[in-house]
Amino acid sequence: MGVVTPRTATPPKQDRSRATRQRLLESAVACLAARGWSGSTVSVVAEHAGVSRGAAQHHFPTREDLFTAAVEYVAEQRSVALRGLRPQGRAEAVAALVDLYTGPLFRAALHLWVAASNEPQLGGRVAELEARVGRETHRMAVELLGADETRPGVRETVQGFLDMARGLGLANLLTDDQGRRERVVAEWAGIVDRALG
Repeated sequence: MGVVTPRTATPPKQDRSRATRQRLLESAVACLAARGWSGSTVSVVAEHAGVSRGAAQHHFPTREDLFTAAVEYVAEQRSVALRGLRPQGRAEAVAALVDLYTGPLFRAALHLWVAASNEPQLGGRVAELEARVGRETHRMAVELLGADETRPGVRETVQGFLDMARGLGLANLLTDDQGRRERVVAEWAGIVDRALG
């Protein structure tokens, strides 16, 4: 009887294909966050993902296909990050929500917003997904802050806070002023706590 040598298990083709697609989407987001729309071509994304341009085009035949899928991926990842928050108390909830708006997923989303304003293929999809993420963010903020929206002004207070957090995310594109941001977040934590009672 001969010696049986175990074969190295290789992932099935479908799993490899799914992994390649995932790497391309993650790379599209990373490239958008780092280089913006104009610097994020299919070639740049493929190189970042460590795959050939042909493999990238197999999954996403056009740049619009790639970035439309990236829009959906960013929206889903932002939702996952939101659902994963487990802050203890309002001050921590305020800080955690602001962190979502100053991180790389929001930065990529901002680049997608700008691209969507000039790219009709992306515009409708970005607007639709952002509306969904916005509703989910508001709902989660209400929950995390323990806000009672049946009280007058509470809904507007929560939305005003989220608008402020978005503004900090926009400002973060130009400069990372973490010290100032921490002071603003601490002040807003107090405002939110007093307003929500």
